[in-house]
Parts: sequence; C-alpha cells; structure tokens
Amino acid sequence: MTEVPSTGSGQRSTSSISDTTYAELQEIAARYPQARSGLLPMLHLVQSAAGRVTPEGIEACAEILGISAAEVSGVATFYTMYKRRPVGDYHVGVCTNTLCAVMGGDLIFERLKDHLDVGNDETTPDGESARTITLEHLECNAACDYAPVMMVNWEFMDNQTPESAVRLVDDLLAGTEVQSTRGARLCTWREAERVLAGFPDGRADEGPSAGPASLVGLKIARENGWTAPEGGAQGKAGSTADSKVEAVEQADTSRAESETKVEEGKK
Repeated sequence: MTEVPSTGSGQRSTSSISDTTYAELQEIAARYPQARSGLLPMLHLVQSAAGRVTPEGIEACAEILGISAAEVSGVATFYTMYKRRPVGDYHVGVCTNTLCAVMGGDLIFERLKDHLDVGNDETTPDGESARTITLEHLECNAACDYAPVMMVNWEFMDNQTPESAVRLVDDLLAGTEVQSTRGARLCTWREAERVLAGFPDGRADEGPSAGPASLVGLKIARENGWTAPEGGAQGKAGSTADSKVEAVEQADTSRAESETKVEEGKK
C-alpha cells in the first residue's frame, strides 16, 4: 500500500484505511484554517467507507489532525449520528418526541419494530431482502408541521401513518426507488454519509426543499403586502448582496417564493 503523508504530527500507521479514503480525509482537513475543525465531516467519511466509525478510522483522523485517538473517540461517542455498530443500507429514524408521539409517532415505531422484527438501533438480517434497514427512534427532527415524521438517511418522510411507514420500509427492503417528501431520491446510508462529509452527489436541488405548511407564513405575507424592512441582512429586493451571508439569505428567500408559486399553481 502506498504511503500517504500525514498532515498531523504522527506518521501513518492505519494500514486498513484505503489510500483513497486516507487522501480524502486529508483533503477534508485541508479545507479548514484549523484542520481540527474538519473532524466531524472526516468521521462521516469514515462511516461512508466502513459503515461505521471504526478504531482504524479514529486512528486515521487522529494522525491527520495531530490529536489523540481519545479526543477523536470523545467526539465520535458524543454525537448520535456517529455509529459504532454497522448500519444497514437505510437508516430509518422515527421521531418519538412530543408532537410526533402524540400524532402517532409511537404507534409507527412500535409497528415497525414488529414488522421488521428488530429493536431500537438494530438492523435487519443480511440476505433476507435486497437491502437492510437499521431502525432507530429519534428526537425532534424540526419538522413538527409535518408530524408524525420519519427520516430515511436524514431525508424527510412527512405525515406518516403506521400503514404508510410499513409500505415505505417494504419498498426500501425490496430495493425500490423512493423519493423523499422534501428532498431528493433516497440513496444508501453510506452514500448519504459521503455527502455529509462534503462530497456532493449532484442531488442538492432535486425535489422540493419546502412544502405547503412551511410556506404558509410567506404566502400570508405576500397576500398582505408585508415585506422585510429595508437595510436588513436581506437588503432590498433585487439588490446585490454585500456579503456571503446576505447572498445565501437572498437565494433562500427567492427559492421559497418560487416554490410557493409552484404550490399555488397546483391548486
């Protein structure tokens, strides 16, 4: 295996990490003025390559960043998106926080546990279907206007019922292509992890980013002629942004308005 120099203080010793993955970990670290800031996307890349955060992946991140494996492990065990056990082709999360639970999230989670014959944070067996699923109950997904909500590889599946949830996981297990409610076609968990690591898959603008419930406030504002005060971060309509932040905010507002018009045109 070709030696890839480390950007940290140590020398590479994690031979089980492929040359390609190691080089991409270095690429991520190089994106930041302080290389350590790249640790979170680096861990996502490890998961995309290994299906979980492995000891070898932790060592590789530590070597590249010039920090201890204990520091990397502390981060990897703090955030629930980083897994120490293998994840299936699809990570199916069911929100069981207050509103989703009241609207049926608990019933959905119980139905899926029975249907898939797995418990929380467990994975369906290999070989029984075209794909495998890891099921987990999640805290708030910030989509209360679409409760009860599920997420598949962090893409929204809104307004679910026990019956629709069963149909969804059956389609996933069969390898059927599924479109998220507000987003792109669903990819595998490893593919999604690679995107979170900062390697786009070209699907950023695929599918709507907002739905009718999210756009109600904007619709009411347009009907009443309400606009944001001039001179704020958003600036005048049609004006040129003076900063990257303003450019992003203007783009987001423009897209939301266009999606509102599309939704209105469907009625």
